[in-house]
Amino acid sequence: MSRFHDQIRPSVEAELESARRAEELGDADTAFRCLERAHVLGQSSTRLHTRVHWVMLRWALRQRRGNEAVGQLFRVLAAATKTVFGWVPHGNTGGVAVGAFRPMAVPPELQRLIDAAHR
Repeated sequence: MSRFHDQIRPSVEAELESARRAEELGDADTAFRCLERAHVLGQSSTRLHTRVHWVMLRWALRQRRGNEAVGQLFRVLAAATKTVFGWVPHGNTGGVAVGAFRPMAVPPELQRLIDAAHR
């Protein structure tokens, strides 16, 4: 694993746990926002990037959101094969509501965590 992976993983895990709790409480929208944050944080790590898309796929299936599930199937494969080459749109939140290759602004609190993990 890379140093970045090791440094950012706790932040990604925290967002995944927040998503799990929100969904458990019946708040699917908040859960997905947490998954999007996890995606932004972990997208430079092949393992974390792929894992977050896998969790997004499972979320979409549980919520019966077919369009999201189909999009996540594509994104799981892309994350697993393209991240290692750096082919990720910086800041992209990872859901189908946003184009898969569209870079986006990173919220300042997430950018601070990403920058710290790269040090």
